[in-house]
Amino acid sequence: MDALIAAAGRALATGDPLGALNRIALREDAPALALRGIAMAQLGDLALARERLRDAARAFGSTSVVARARCIVAETEIALVSRDLGGSAKALDAARATLAAHGDFVNAAHARHLEARHRLLRGRLDEADEILADIAPESLPPALRAAHELVVAGIATRRLKTGRVHAALARAVNAARAAGIPALMAEIETASRVLHTTAARRLTHDGESPLLLEDVEALLASPAFVVDACRHVVRQTDTLVSLSRRPVLFELVRALGASWPSDVPRERLIKHAFRTRYVDDTHRARLRVEIGRLRTVLRPLADVSATRGGFSLVPHDAREVVVLIPPDDTPHADVLALLADGEAWSSSALAFALGVSQRTVQRSLDALAATGKVQVYGRGRARRWMTGAIPGFTTTLLLPGPLPGS
Repeated sequence: MDALIAAAGRALATGDPLGALNRIALREDAPALALRGIAMAQLGDLALARERLRDAARAFGSTSVVARARCIVAETEIALVSRDLGGSAKALDAARATLAAHGDFVNAAHARHLEARHRLLRGRLDEADEILADIAPESLPPALRAAHELVVAGIATRRLKTGRVHAALARAVNAARAAGIPALMAEIETASRVLHTTAARRLTHDGESPLLLEDVEALLASPAFVVDACRHVVRQTDTLVSLSRRPVLFELVRALGASWPSDVPRERLIKHAFRTRYVDDTHRARLRVEIGRLRTVLRPLADVSATRGGFSLVPHDAREVVVLIPPDDTPHADVLALLADGEAWSSSALAFALGVSQRTVQRSLDALAATGKVQVYGRGRARRWMTGAIPGFTTTLLLPGPLPGS
């Protein structure tokens, strides 16, 4: 390795892409192409960065297996930042194995981090945990150790373990200071916002109040009967009933929970659950059927009693009923939850992460764009979507993933 390549590599390691380009911008050899690709990625030109890394992989040839593996890892990271979630996991796994076999354990660990981040974006928290369990963070350089702690904090955030989030972010700050990379410090500061912004609203018969993430964690750990409108479940401590595929039943229990301990008139339940302005005998008959179904699914937690005026919710053990609702009433909040990371997403990547059809996501994006909540740029396959501004609340509870305690 010549002196210019070594100096450019050191500049990139400290977050100085312009310094790296000053040394190797005019060179076309394989190491220079690889470093140029990484530099362009740090500067935000992801498309050009991928081209340079592919050029570098071809220039290295089939004999330079370690260098080619490093290019694959770097290209995978760019794909992850570009929210291209449909790439081949086999190529990254093969590159990781090659790096580990040749003693490049730092880049092999980086590849594992990329795998964990991919699982985290898709809500596969158990898989991400398993991947991180194979990594010894104390053996990593400071920058990679900070990245490791950011993934740990992300998993803990999805699991509503705020104590673990605080600890992981504190370790990330120490590692980032040791690395001396301003961009890494800024990423940690952005991740820390989740702890200090509104995560949900608490709705009772007395009114509503905002909740931080730690407040939500405490509420779910309490003996209260919680109707969670963020994830469409009903829960009390460790008992959980999912109604995500039964929207009518969820709207009924949400209305009953919001009025507890008072009852809800039949006509109001019909209009709320069936989305109708007019009430006739067919609606009343349907309400009786749906209330019967609701009694069945809520049997482990509560009963629904008929009153002279309508129906009321009667929890078995809980002394309090709380409805947990999203931070605001924005439609298509699940799409906004993913876009809130500040990265540019394609509609196909959003559909992949949410587990819905691409057409469903496109309709949501069109509706959000009409109200100015998201911005679009590019055309065709290069079309990408971003939020117009950083939201004033955390969208953690709306992200895909297993339910805390499930």
